[in-house]
This record gives sequence, C-alpha cells and structure tokens, in this order.
Amino acid sequence: MTKKILSIIVCLCIFQHAFSQEIWTLKRSVEYALANNISVRQADIQSRLTALTLKQSRQMKYPSASVSGSVGVNAGRSIDPTTNLFTNTQLLSTGFSLSSAMTVFNFFSIKNNIEGSRYDLEASRVNIEKIKNDIAMNVATAYLLALVAQEQENIARVSVEQTLQNLENTRKRVDAGALPELNLAELEAQLARDSSTLIASNNSVRQNILQLKALLNIDAGDPFVIASPPLEQIPVQSFSELQPEAVYNLALTNLPQQKMNDLRILAAKKFVQAARGQMYPAFSLFAGMGSNYANNKTPVVTRQPTGTLDTTGAKVQINGAFYDVVTPGFTNVITTHGVPFTTQMSDNFRQNIGVQVNIPLFNNGSARTAWERSKLNVSSYELQKDQDLLTLKQDIYKAYNDAVSSFQQFNAGKKSVQTAEKAYQFAQKRYELGLLSTIDLLTNQNNLTRARMELSQSQVDYVFKLKLLEFYKGQGMTLE
Repeated sequence: MTKKILSIIVCLCIFQHAFSQEIWTLKRSVEYALANNISVRQADIQSRLTALTLKQSRQMKYPSASVSGSVGVNAGRSIDPTTNLFTNTQLLSTGFSLSSAMTVFNFFSIKNNIEGSRYDLEASRVNIEKIKNDIAMNVATAYLLALVAQEQENIARVSVEQTLQNLENTRKRVDAGALPELNLAELEAQLARDSSTLIASNNSVRQNILQLKALLNIDAGDPFVIASPPLEQIPVQSFSELQPEAVYNLALTNLPQQKMNDLRILAAKKFVQAARGQMYPAFSLFAGMGSNYANNKTPVVTRQPTGTLDTTGAKVQINGAFYDVVTPGFTNVITTHGVPFTTQMSDNFRQNIGVQVNIPLFNNGSARTAWERSKLNVSSYELQKDQDLLTLKQDIYKAYNDAVSSFQQFNAGKKSVQTAEKAYQFAQKRYELGLLSTIDLLTNQNNLTRARMELSQSQVDYVFKLKLLEFYKGQGMTLE
C-alpha cells in the first residue's frame, strides 16, 4: 500500500516537472494576452470599421461625380437617340454622360454626422483599452487562482509526507509488537485520504492552468508553468494609500470605461443634431454634360429639272386672249448619307447646370422616427454611464472591505497555523510515547492541514484585493 502511494506521488511530481520548461510571470502573461487575445483583435477590427465610417462621413462634404456610357443596337419601332423621333430602321447607337452634384446646405446634418463619427472612433479606440484592462484583470484572477491551487497542492503533498512518515514509524512499532495493527490500519486509511486530496489538488492546478491558457489563447497541450513568487514578497500598498473614495476619484480619471461612456454620449448628441437636420430642406448644386451618336442614314432631297414645261392650271389674259401658265418641270431625287461620329458627337453635345432644393414633406415618418430614436440613444448612454459609475464605486468599496477582511483572516490564520503546528508536534511526541491514540494524532494533523490551506487562501485573497485597488488607481496589474 505504501509503495503504491509513493508511486502516485512520484508520478504527480513527474507530471508537474514536465511543464517546468518555461516560466510565465504575471507580467508576461498579461502582455501575451493583450497581444494575442481574440477579443482584443475583434475590438481592433471594430475600431477600423468605425474609422471607415468617419472617412465616408467626411467624403459627404465633397461633390459626387459619375461617368456613364452605353452602346446598343435598336431594331423595330424605336426612338432615334439623336433626333428623339420614332424610326423603324435598325441602328447602332452609343452615348456618354458626365454628371456631378454637391450638397451646399442641409442644416449642418453632414457636419454633425462627421463630428458624431469622430467621437465614435475615439470611443472605439478607448474601448480597446477597456477590453485590455478587462483581459488583464481576468488573467490576473486566473493567475492568482492557479497560485492558490499550487500552494494548496504543496500543502497536500506535505500532509502526505507527514502521514507517510508516521506510517513508517507505526509499522516498525507494530512489527515490534509495541502497537496494535489497528493503529497501522488507521494511518493507511488517512494516507489514502491524503493521497486523494493531493490528486484533487493536482487536478485543480491543471484546471486553473488550462483556464489561464484559454485566456492567453495558448494551445491546451503546450508546456506551461507559472512563476510562484512567495506571497509575502509581493509588494502591496498600505490601506492608507488605498482608501476607497480616493481610489474611486482616481479611477474616474484613469480607467477607460468612463472616457468611453463620455465619448459615446458626445457622439450620440451629435447624431441627434444630424438626424434633426434631415427633416429640413437641403440645397444642392448639379451639373452635367453628354452626347449621342447613331449610325442611321439621313435622307437628303434634291430637285433636278426634267427639261419639260408643266402647266400649272392657271390662266393669264393678254390682249383679250387667255393663255396657260406653265413652269419648268422638276423631279425629286432622294439620297441618304451618314453623319460622321465626331460631327454627331459635336452636334449632339449638351450641358446642364442648376440648383436643386429637396424639401421633405412626408416620408412615412422615417426622418422623425430616426430623430426620436437618436434622442433615446443619448438617454440610454447616459443611463449606462450612471450604472457603470455605480458599479465601479461598489466594486472598489467591496474590494477594500474584502481586503480588510482577508487581512484580518490572514493574521488570524497565522496564529491558527502556529497553534496547530505546536499541537501537532506535541501530539506526535505523545503518539511516539504511546500516550495518544492514532485518531487523536490524525485529528491534529488534519487541523494543521486545514489551517495551512485557509491561511494560503486568505493571504492570496488579501494580496489580490489590494492589487485590485492598485489596478483601479491606474497602476496596472503586476506582482513585481
């Protein structure tokens, strides 16, 4: 039984050692997460999209221009594009046009839309910093949880070693007939429980490491081990430097969440003014030019003399006599010819320029609805800001109160461990002299193990809550 337990412990140590190829500090973990976390990448893409929106909004100040051209074949009854007359002749036609327009005044809708987009872009960039802060917080939390798990694994390993030592001593005394075999069985049962606790602690370490890897976007199978600095050597500020009201006032200035809320409110207010401008007339300038060509044949009618005289039916009286009025005979000769391309393009060239006024009278309420919706967006962002301020203050005060409580528990835990160690030492000496039962010895040992675990938990809680307050002050999250 003892050899089996020893084998388990050796395997656990080998498993733990396999991951000790590279040490990850909290600072390195946070920096790696900020460079590789998917949420940061998504926020960066969203910021780029917002920048494109601002770029498009700015382009609205400038004239629009477009060139169009066409070529086609007309057959059957159609309209000649060069004469606008109906024709039954098949023809090939082509044309081009250039048009331009520019809004000169629309009650500052374009200007406010640009300003709103600019504030939106600034908010999206600040949002990247907020997400980075959140990730740093999550990484620090996961890192410290892994530290707690490792510390408790070490405590569980020490408990196994103590039980093993007592087991070997008891076995010798049982073999010598100094103690009954019941004592040996009780210690073997305790060793099994301690080994189970060690295995569970080791699994807790691995689970916390996996959680940390997920935050860092590291493959779950990659070697990974965190640095385990002594908790008592981690520098922390005093409670007098971390008073909650002072920390809260600094957080309002340093944390990106508040800046982002202010920028979004400013952007929403500009969008309200832009939406309101859409309900008023807009004045625009427009201009254009174009030309057409068709390969149809133009009929040309010419009159040629026939060499004969034709009567007109009229009479003229001369000296009392009436004579027929005649005229030279002519015949109509019809010929066709095409007009050259350059000539037609020149002859059909057209231009236009003017001013356009667009007065929105009724558009199914879409403009007014957009205006009302934009005003509600402002109210929503203002409420979100109030909620974030309330949550921030509650979090800071809670972190401070938790730090005070954990510090008190830590001090009490140190005394508890000292008392439990003395009690265990006395119990072990009495057990070796045969003055104490195995159950009483194990009770003292379990009390010591529990006191040590509670001490490590309260110490990490105390350090983390103080680091959290330092983080709210804008000093980042580090254990150095």
